[in-house]
Amino acid sequence: MYPMDYEEFRWALGDTITVDMLREAYEAKQPLGDGVMRKLLRDFRLYMLVGGMPQAINEYLDTNNLSSVDEVKREIIELYADDFRKIDPTGKATRMFYAVPGQLNKNASRYQISSVIEQGKQDRMEELLQDMENSKVVLFSHHADDPNVGLSLHEDIGKYKMFLNDTGLFITLAFWDKNVTENVIYQKLLSDKLSADLGYVYENVVAQVLTATGNKLFYHTWPTESGKHNYEVDFLLSRGNKIWPLEVKSSGYKTHASLDAFCLKFSERVSNRYLVYTKDYRRDGSTTLLPVVMTMFL
Repeated sequence: MYPMDYEEFRWALGDTITVDMLREAYEAKQPLGDGVMRKLLRDFRLYMLVGGMPQAINEYLDTNNLSSVDEVKREIIELYADDFRKIDPTGKATRMFYAVPGQLNKNASRYQISSVIEQGKQDRMEELLQDMENSKVVLFSHHADDPNVGLSLHEDIGKYKMFLNDTGLFITLAFWDKNVTENVIYQKLLSDKLSADLGYVYENVVAQVLTATGNKLFYHTWPTESGKHNYEVDFLLSRGNKIWPLEVKSSGYKTHASLDAFCLKFSERVSNRYLVYTKDYRRDGSTTLLPVVMTMFL
């Protein structure tokens, strides 16, 4: 079952205005004002927490209780895990599925199979990985070795990140060590006040939204000048004869070193460039600072 997108989620809540207002602001390239945007981003975080699975949305509408919604999401996750056991009776696919939040939280340049499955090697897993991708339960973003128009031509099938198809399920899986995720945690997440670094949650929702709007997912990494760290552009979109790089931030922080380095390195290939973040629409030189809730319009 595919999750409902954000517009469908707002419709389920009886709201037919918000997405049209966001679309108009995006097309006009105008900020909506910090106060209005705070409300719109809080509404979007509710979507991130509940997710787009119809059972979870119905539970929220019936109870307005996020812990009850969490119980429903846990049942869905267990059904997905059972499906993966049918695909792969060895349990490898199930372990890889449960490990998605932890792998993203490592901030590594790829999903590291060997840290999830003892002696796991990429070349022995290709058929299983293809089955997982075909399930649509998880989303794969592959590394583009030479990012250019026709990103699939430069796809490295052995270097990828993995996301969940629904960010509501992703958040529940991230707190899987608890029997149920308490309302206090959900309320802190909703208010954007949880102390943990939740950048990977925003990366997952951007992956979900881009996939829902018909995009195949790609990213690009390369070493910094010192060689001690990597630059990384989180997502790449092919538009016309150019590419659009996206860097995702979980706060209003406006530095974008990786995005700047990428656009310098591939200047002839880039047209628009975006920092996707949690504040209002802005321009910072040639970079568009885009509220995460507007990602659906890219």
